Amino acid sequence: MTAKTERSPLITVITPTHNRRDKVLRAVESVLSQSMPRLEHIVVDDGSTDGTEAALARIRDPRLIYVGAKWRGANAARNAGIERARAPVVTFLDSDDVYLPHRVERTLKWFEDNPALQVLLSSYVSMKGNRATNSVNRTAFLSPSMLERAVVAQTAFVAGSAITARRDALLAIGGYDSDITRMQDRELLLRLARRFGAQLSRDIDWTKHNSQNSISGRRAGYVEAYADLMGKHPHIARCYPHVPPFMITRQIIADLLKGRIPEAFAGYMANRSSEALGYSLPELINGYVHGRRWRRDLYDEVRD
Repeated sequence: MTAKTERSPLITVITPTHNRRDKVLRAVESVLSQSMPRLEHIVVDDGSTDGTEAALARIRDPRLIYVGAKWRGANAARNAGIERARAPVVTFLDSDDVYLPHRVERTLKWFEDNPALQVLLSSYVSMKGNRATNSVNRTAFLSPSMLERAVVAQTAFVAGSAITARRDALLAIGGYDSDITRMQDRELLLRLARRFGAQLSRDIDWTKHNSQNSISGRRAGYVEAYADLMGKHPHIARCYPHVPPFMITRQIIADLLKGRIPEAFAGYMANRSSEALGYSLPELINGYVHGRRWRRDLYDEVRD
């Protein structure tokens, strides 16, 4: 162990995991081989039964910290990691994702060069099977109001492993909401946007792997999850009245175009039965037309 790794970590990487032994080993390897070694990697195991603990125990690196327990899902696991973090800067890595070798070094440089910076969102490459798609944001600083618009309109590329923040900022807003099981990263950013802006970086520094058991990758349940998000942030419907019906209608149209008639109908009915949504068909159509135009006008703020 070198003198550098014996000193306090400059950044904490947090990975929640559940029954993804081989994938989390790949994620851990990508962290421990970073070009900047002064880090700690906290893996919070949410009750895995596939030998994850034993596999991680074989890695003899003091920077790897295993926290095992039965949490209430990935968000509670992330919050456990935030509480245990020793570094002033905290970043995240989902257990099926992988950092590129320069991720930590370039991330820290943003915070070292900008002492007032609280939140950073990086860009990434998304892998679906053998197909790679670059998800690149424009390098720009978003004020709190611009960050909220980007999250609400979903014009910025956002994913859990793209988020880095100062630990104090995460603690100030209470960390992740354990009641949210989908769109949790956008929910977190909406609360951060009440206090802080965010730096977007066009630097691709990690790879997103879309696992079959990923909640965010499932088509079913989108409208219900969006209703949960709107329930947590009712001001969105007041401040951006066309956005919620646009998001719902876009999902329904996508299902219809792919012949998923039952899913489209289920999405519409989930909307109708939701206290946070409840849009009629004319309201959905009107919201889609105006929301689509408004969202298109925002793209230049955040995307290259």
